[in-house]
Amino acid sequence: MFLLLPLGAVANGPSSPHQDPDAVNAAVDGTMLNLRDADSRLTVQVAVGNKGPYNFIIDTGAERTVVSSQLAGQLQLAPGAPISMTSMTENSMVDTVIVPELSIESIGIRHTIIAPSLDARNLGAAGLLGIDTLSKHQVSIDFETGVMTVRPSEPRRKATPESSDEIVVTAKSKFGQLIVTDAFFGGTRIQVVLDTGSAVSMGNTALRRLVGQRTKGPMQTVELTSVTGGRTTADYTLVPKVRIGDVVFDTLPVAFAEVVPFKRFGLSRRPALLLGMDALRSFRRVDIDFPNRQVRFLMPRGARHMQEGPQGSSAAPQRGAGPAPSRH
Repeated sequence: MFLLLPLGAVANGPSSPHQDPDAVNAAVDGTMLNLRDADSRLTVQVAVGNKGPYNFIIDTGAERTVVSSQLAGQLQLAPGAPISMTSMTENSMVDTVIVPELSIESIGIRHTIIAPSLDARNLGAAGLLGIDTLSKHQVSIDFETGVMTVRPSEPRRKATPESSDEIVVTAKSKFGQLIVTDAFFGGTRIQVVLDTGSAVSMGNTALRRLVGQRTKGPMQTVELTSVTGGRTTADYTLVPKVRIGDVVFDTLPVAFAEVVPFKRFGLSRRPALLLGMDALRSFRRVDIDFPNRQVRFLMPRGARHMQEGPQGSSAAPQRGAGPAPSRH
């Protein structure tokens, strides 16, 4: 479970519509919604039996679906055996609950699972959907409408764009997560894991060393908290010219820390990046297709093709400090 939140999100987050009152008690509800708004993640509606729907975050970096302890208490879910769980900050033993007939209306899933149970204050929602639920489906995140959907995946023989504004990137699968290997910084290949559960993009120590060799930008220390409530500090800076497939970010905000998932994926020695929602939301839409191992990026309106500069170098239009993608 690799979901990661800025610690200051609760205090600074704007107000938002109320969650289903059955999801959590009133004291937790405001915290949960503020976190969701502050870090710009989206949710889908999930039912448990004939109760709900409840707002769950889709976490493409998590191996298992999680239910908040507050929701488990409201629904009086039976306890399961404790399990070992990996979060951004630690490996720890956590309690589980038996979730009967968890369902997502758009894909007709209706089955019983054993889910870790964690505090809603750290989850930022009534629960989150992991790879165990998503592995046979496609996740679509429409940032223009603010809607996230899950739907059945259809077999695709080729990674063919459906429009001139779409870029398709092929990935490999490890532990169910999609890892993009066609990614570069400064001519060096990097590994990129798509992580919709993380509010920020995270880089490992090897990537930090590589960035430090080529840029001298200032770094800011930030403090982050994981789904288990563990805390870690990271060095936060803007990284120029990160390329993922044919998508080039002029500048990409990255928090650097050797967090646990890099070791879990076997990515501690090579430059690697967990691409979070701060980067993904710069597109109009992102489709993550697990069975076909494809990621489809719908570029922002008016995005221009990259131009080849001297000696094959790329020159992109400058778009300010945020993660502004261009086409290569």
